[in-house]
Amino acid sequence: MRLLPSAGAGKTQRIVIGDHDGVLQCVGMKKGEPQNVFKTAPSKQINRLELGGPVGGAKERIFTASGSEVKGYTKKGKNFLQFDTNLSEPIQSLNQNYFMKWKFLVPQLCFSYMVTMEVKKAMKYSMEPLMAELVWYRYQDTIHLLCPSHRWELPNEKRNGGVLCIDNFDITADGVLDLMIGRDDGQVEVYSYDEADEPIHRYSHTCSESITAIQGGVVGTGGYDEIVCSTYAGWVLGLTSEQLTKGIVGTGETLVSAAAHDKINTLKGELEDLHSKVIQEREKYQQTANSNTAISAVPGFNINDKFVLNREDASYTLSLELQMPIDNVLLQSDVPIDLLDVEKNSAVVSYSACNPEEGNFLLATYRCQANTTRLELKIRSIEGQYGTLQAYITPRLQPKTCQVKQYQIRPLSLHQRTHIFDDNRPLNTLTLTGNFSLAEMHSWITFCLPELPERTPPGDSVTFHFMSTFLDTQLECLYRKGEAVFRSDNISTISILKDVLTKEATKKKIKMDITYDIIEDSVPYTLNLIHPKLEYQLLLAKKVQLIDGLKELQVHENDSTFMSAEYLQILEDADLLQAEFKKQPCHLERLYGMITDLYIDKFKFKGQNVKGKVPALLEVLDNYDLQTLVQFFEASA
Repeated sequence: MRLLPSAGAGKTQRIVIGDHDGVLQCVGMKKGEPQNVFKTAPSKQINRLELGGPVGGAKERIFTASGSEVKGYTKKGKNFLQFDTNLSEPIQSLNQNYFMKWKFLVPQLCFSYMVTMEVKKAMKYSMEPLMAELVWYRYQDTIHLLCPSHRWELPNEKRNGGVLCIDNFDITADGVLDLMIGRDDGQVEVYSYDEADEPIHRYSHTCSESITAIQGGVVGTGGYDEIVCSTYAGWVLGLTSEQLTKGIVGTGETLVSAAAHDKINTLKGELEDLHSKVIQEREKYQQTANSNTAISAVPGFNINDKFVLNREDASYTLSLELQMPIDNVLLQSDVPIDLLDVEKNSAVVSYSACNPEEGNFLLATYRCQANTTRLELKIRSIEGQYGTLQAYITPRLQPKTCQVKQYQIRPLSLHQRTHIFDDNRPLNTLTLTGNFSLAEMHSWITFCLPELPERTPPGDSVTFHFMSTFLDTQLECLYRKGEAVFRSDNISTISILKDVLTKEATKKKIKMDITYDIIEDSVPYTLNLIHPKLEYQLLLAKKVQLIDGLKELQVHENDSTFMSAEYLQILEDADLLQAEFKKQPCHLERLYGMITDLYIDKFKFKGQNVKGKVPALLEVLDNYDLQTLVQFFEASA
């Protein structure tokens, strides 16, 4: 969705929209009502829409991308451009711009997909998101090097959704462009800039659907700025600066402006018409379904889904969004996972009994409230245990239909790609050699770790770095044809890779030679990384256990000043402590499990089975002291 420039002073702007049905339409506002300017016939799904125009002139030309095809339209809807770029992947972004080359202005139409941008005349631009220090691009036969500078960063401290769209517009009317952000959880945010050009949060608004486009302009009423947004389900909405409390009609709590009152009556009429049409179409469908010549037709629907790892709390966010209300979602997993609470989630969850011996570790059903089109879930997996999570999504459609989405829980699922690796840490090394190709090794590593490209990267060798979101340990993967080397400060990471990769090689009947170099100092190093997390969870659990007793004591005693400052603080923070503890189910058990795995893996590489000593290790953990724990690891040697 984009806003065409205004046709003159005091005139409102028109909205141009491209949708999943391949329809491009232009809409203007007249007397508060939307009016169609033009509308094209359905075609391929439009993935991107941008505006362009001559240098220094108004951007009134409309460009759309559908698959690998680009089309251009005038502001009146006339198609003046159409060509196929022959790109191997669908175009996700395009932009018309100009750059200086030999003192000539050369117009370029850029097409982008993933993190690589390819344009006509063989120019190529590539950078790693957020972490880039050097950017190379090629124009004809000349190589150029750019060095981008880091200006500022907006951390996602409230853990809102991912950013889907941004725009710059002076919505605060202070003469400086403001930053407007649309997120996939429906959050709309406005940031201004202070004297140091740092962004400051000004306004926010929450929608129930993901924001697919955001623009600032004047659409509804001349002279009043607006933020116009489009959503995944197809709604276009505006947040206006116009005062809407003039001309009040009604009494009591139903006070609304005269214009709003008329609009409500109009909308009520439209809803009644739509309701009548729905009843008529439903009756037609029932008659057709009961006839002898009826053909069963299952209604199709699109699912906008995302399954991403969150570095902040080492969990996965599964978001499911439909263009119609969701009835229910059934989750099934053949691997142990935890479902975490999500504050934004209003669905009611119920668990069903399942038998782990049959490979079924989770059965949970989320029943959604009416008009819920987006559901967000949080999941935490256990590294070393891998399988498939399945989501059965049922919308409120007739006849009833369901789609299944599958998500891989990988062996090292809590590892995240990074571009920083510390060689000064005590690093254990695993080396695999054998008659395997680069592509085969890449496919095995992709099976083990998230955030890797499916295609084998170019070159004779490949290097990737990862960081554990749960423990902050690191992993380096360096592999080529016939050889793969893995380095990590966590022995358990090396152990998991060894087990999974040898299993995958055995499936293809590929013989591999395995060598490893285990560094003793890596064990206390990893235990020191776990220490602050374990100590915090133990203290949190202890405080939560004391809350009920302290509250009972407070009720029976008129004066609670005799309590220590620590106990008084626990009572004051009781709700926050219980809420935090509730958000971290099995967190303490997970840390215990990681320490136990580290203990077993350390001696497994020495050819020793120490599973019989695990009860003694758990006793040490119940009376936790870091030094005592390190000594236990060393004494068992």
